[in-house]
Amino acid sequence: MNTRKRIAIIGTVGLPAKYGGFETLVNHLVIHLSKELNITVYCSKKSYTRKERLTSYKGARLEYVNLKANGIQSIFYDTWSIIHALFSNEVLLILGVAGAWILPFVRLFTKKKIIISIDGIEWKRDKWNLLAKLYLRWAEKIAVKYSHIDISDNESIQDYTAMRYGTVSRVIEYGADHTLKVDPTPTDKLEFPFLGDDYAFKVCRIEPENNVHLVLEAFGKLPSKRLVMVGNWEVNSYGRRLKQKFQSYKNIFLFNPIYNQRTIDLLRGNASLYIHGHSAGGTNPSLVEAMYLGLPIISFGVSYNRTTTENKAIYFRTEEDLIIRLLDTANETLEKVADEMKTIAYRRYTWTLVAAKYSNLIREVCAIKKKQRITPSIHHLGSSILEELQLSHLKTSKLIFER
Repeated sequence: MNTRKRIAIIGTVGLPAKYGGFETLVNHLVIHLSKELNITVYCSKKSYTRKERLTSYKGARLEYVNLKANGIQSIFYDTWSIIHALFSNEVLLILGVAGAWILPFVRLFTKKKIIISIDGIEWKRDKWNLLAKLYLRWAEKIAVKYSHIDISDNESIQDYTAMRYGTVSRVIEYGADHTLKVDPTPTDKLEFPFLGDDYAFKVCRIEPENNVHLVLEAFGKLPSKRLVMVGNWEVNSYGRRLKQKFQSYKNIFLFNPIYNQRTIDLLRGNASLYIHGHSAGGTNPSLVEAMYLGLPIISFGVSYNRTTTENKAIYFRTEEDLIIRLLDTANETLEKVADEMKTIAYRRYTWTLVAAKYSNLIREVCAIKKKQRITPSIHHLGSSILEELQLSHLKTSKLIFER
């Protein structure tokens, strides 16, 4: 008799993992937990060729949905996955809030247990239009209210959900110990001639919220400083415009998305510095991966990034800030930061630890009947005090604390 809990993982492109933090997370959850749990992973049929589609992967069963997992279709993709999962699973682990509108009905008509990761404060991202932002903000509220347990990937997001919704969100970050430092071969050096020299590295989605323009403008004014950046430059006019402007700079090397893990490890692991420009979200996978490799970090100084790096990285807020950090930071300081980043990552950002937290959470959700609620008192603080404490993200309007 099979007594393993049946759990569906919903909201990712699927497995085998391609580009994306959630997909990497699911890959490692399957590796670590498939012997103790009966796992089904929902996958986008649109993202895999017929040859790539598998029925199972590393002990997990794969179910395909004939919709895209990203953009506006993610609402329908997640919704259909949730409905399908209800027939054969006891626990739904939902990554992201796109399909959250259906959760009140799931709670009303079934006894299925729901764990949801809200994936940062998604509605604040610049890439969404006003209608999408309004939906995602509403969906976030529904997701937190109707889940049995909600997950934050960063303590700053935990603060946000506590203040706004009066819920005790569980912090589970990402692992990074799948990353490797690759020694370049002679062939690698022919393909990437900057290998062997000092250079800064950045990998991200090419969106304004990741301050790509700011980073490029700063390096554009510093011809002695090399920058290697990987991203999806062709996906929008913002990226195309930046690529057209900066691809001719001799100290700036721009690459399209690289899906080969060895190449990413090669370029990132041999860098002398990592630049992290994200201004939204929570714990970013690319940041913790760079920390695990022991790279010194210069990061955009918002609360999420400070929390991830335990306030021990180097921070900037403007183009001028970044230029100063690049020119004036001593090598001894960079070496100290690199050591601290590696120590933090080895302590906090490993997949064994992450998987153990998810395993405990699944056992807990099967045992609880009601979600734990709290009544925050910080809402009595004024906006000026929150800004001084760098907690202004907890109060985006005078109505933010209403539930």
